[in-house]
Amino acid sequence: MKINDPAILAEVEAAFAEYETALTSNDVATLDRLFRQAPETLRYGATENLYGYDEIAAFRAARPSAGLERSLQRTVITSYGDDFATANTLFERASAPGKIGRQSQSWVRFPEGWRVVAAHVSIIPQT
Repeated sequence: MKINDPAILAEVEAAFAEYETALTSNDVATLDRLFRQAPETLRYGATENLYGYDEIAAFRAARPSAGLERSLQRTVITSYGDDFATANTLFERASAPGKIGRQSQSWVRFPEGWRVVAAHVSIIPQT
C-alpha cells in the first residue's frame, strides 16, 4: 500500500483547504458538499453528536456564523492508498483564550470526489 503518495496528498490537502475556507467563511453549501451524503457519515462536535448526513446538515444550517476564524497548528494529512486519508489539526480561536481545539477527519474518495465520512472536534484547556 502506498502511504503519502504525493499526488494523492495534494488532492486531499486541496480538499482540506477548501473545507477550512468554507468553515471559516460559513459557506454552508460547500461544507455540506464535502461531507458524504449518507446515513453512515458522522460528526462528533464539541457540544453535539451527529449521526448521518441529515443531522450534520441541520447542525450546519443552525450554527451561528460569528467567531469562526481560527488559526491552525500541527496539521497532519496522511493518505493510505489512493482512496483513503486522515486529516488532523489543532486550532485556536481568539474567542476561546486558553483553549486548544482538536479536529480529525476521515476522507474517502468517491466518484464525486473526496468526502469526509467521519469527523471529531473537541476543545480542551491549553497546557
